[in-house]
Amino acid sequence: MRIARFAARRLLQAVPVLLGVIVVTFVLVRVLPGDPIRTILGPNATEADAAAARARYGLDQPLWRQFLDYVGGLFSGDLGTSIQSGASVAGEMAVRVGPTMELVVLAVVIATLLATVLGIWSARRAGRAGDHTLRVLALVGNSLPEFWLGLVLILLAYSVLGWVPAPSGRVDPDTDLTLITGADLLDAALTGNGPAFASAAGHLVLPVLTMVVVIVAPLLRSVRASALEVLGSEAYQAAAAHGLSARTLLRGYLTRAALVRLPALAALVFGFAIGSTVLVEYVFSWQGFGQWALRGLLYRDYPVVQASVVVIALCYTLIFLIADVVHAVLDPRVRI
Repeated sequence: MRIARFAARRLLQAVPVLLGVIVVTFVLVRVLPGDPIRTILGPNATEADAAAARARYGLDQPLWRQFLDYVGGLFSGDLGTSIQSGASVAGEMAVRVGPTMELVVLAVVIATLLATVLGIWSARRAGRAGDHTLRVLALVGNSLPEFWLGLVLILLAYSVLGWVPAPSGRVDPDTDLTLITGADLLDAALTGNGPAFASAAGHLVLPVLTMVVVIVAPLLRSVRASALEVLGSEAYQAAAAHGLSARTLLRGYLTRAALVRLPALAALVFGFAIGSTVLVEYVFSWQGFGQWALRGLLYRDYPVVQASVVVIALCYTLIFLIADVVHAVLDPRVRI
């Protein structure tokens, strides 16, 4: 009950933040130079054609009227119509969010697990060769650009070794996958489609690995630093001096205390991973939310850009809410 009240209070506090994001995004996309109608119609379009298109998308109305129509649509679940494709923004986004969330969630979960295991392992061997090697590898991985790393992995794993399928989509077209959530691996599991599950898992390997290599370093450094603090603390030294078993020290003292900082940092990394998917999706032809949002920005597609920013802001809000709750569970000193 206490956690439920805390979650409700945080969600209420997020309402003015989301309203501010909506207002700022609405204004910024319209003050930037360029005309989305001319971009879509091309240079040979007449003024009559451009005026008709503006009227069709409501761009001939005053800004205050456009904003009120947009906000009214948000409350009814209408995110507008894409200027580029003429399709519903909500419909387009529904088939794009699932693949990107699947990619990001898998990458962040794997990176968090790796960072936890390797960070504690490194802290317990601080100053040794394994510790130095792991820290150097993490630094190198964090310095590699996503698009370059993705291209190198494609060259090695697909072109040279042939271990993974071609980077030309999310699942093979002959698997007859029935879409439910838009996340191919999850949909294949829900429908019991074994060939589709194997195909989706194979296509996920390289993009997930690319993101894991890039985002694991800050998580690993955080876990290692926390573990070193715990190892040097009086409480841990006293527990070790009283003869507690190594297993009890590792699980009951070191691991739990070392993970206190991890939820907040993982939430930040999750937001960074959503931004990183733009390049990763482009390299692997993923056709997800990142590519869709980037195309909308390039074409000045107002409804697409606005919906993309609102969804990202909402994801940040929910992820940090989850991180705060997990932090409170790990650290009893935190009051929620």
